[in-house]
Amino acid sequence: MIVVENLHKHFGGFHAVDGASLEIRKGSITGLIGPNGAGKTTLFNVIAGRLPATSGRVLMDGEDITGLPPHALFHKGLLRTFQIAHEFSSMTVRENLMMVPAGQLGETLWNTWFRRRAIAEEERALRRKADEVLEFLTISHLAEERASNISGGQKKLLELGRTMMVDAKIVFLDEVGAGVNRTLLNTIGDAIVRLNRERGYTFCVIEHDMDFIGRLCDPVICMAEGKVLAEGTVEEVKNDERVIEAYLGTGLKNKVVGGTA
Repeated sequence: MIVVENLHKHFGGFHAVDGASLEIRKGSITGLIGPNGAGKTTLFNVIAGRLPATSGRVLMDGEDITGLPPHALFHKGLLRTFQIAHEFSSMTVRENLMMVPAGQLGETLWNTWFRRRAIAEEERALRRKADEVLEFLTISHLAEERASNISGGQKKLLELGRTMMVDAKIVFLDEVGAGVNRTLLNTIGDAIVRLNRERGYTFCVIEHDMDFIGRLCDPVICMAEGKVLAEGTVEEVKNDERVIEAYLGTGLKNKVVGGTA
């Protein structure tokens, strides 16, 4: 579904992404690991249109999407979440979901004057869909809670729920487990697997928890110093000498071999 060809992203003399090439298969849950500063999030930001590439290409289903802005990629079904959840804090959890679909009738002044019934019908449909999403994610009890009041892990679930409000094809998840307790992380993992198997979502996941990566992801890609270092199953990547050497440089050998990356 996604092909990245010789991608570069430079910030002055610093090469955050330095000739990375990789593929994300349709229907896969692909893991992206690597030491801090490896260029993982920058790669996500370039693919998702938040940063322009210095050079190289990104293809989605064979179409060159390099440099397209996030809203254009949103309409193509490419979405991403963030390390720190971005919610509308003053709105309820349900309202956060209902805000997602683009082109709603109530967004134009003309319709608010002359198409009130149609707007009301659309809002009822959005509410039903939001409630279905909340039930799927097992957080229906939070529907009326202000988004600012829920936990960090619940906010990560809410971000995942946003992708379910539209016809997402591929979702890039940036450290979905950061700051999330183990029980809630298992809930998030279950939701990702169900979305993949039952609804055909393709995922690419940046994560440092290798147990989480091992449970969900195949293949796993490791980046270091802006380049793709290795690809394979989680065990193949964890035992790759190049990967171990990359983590050794940051003092993380035991974390790579043992449980986190």
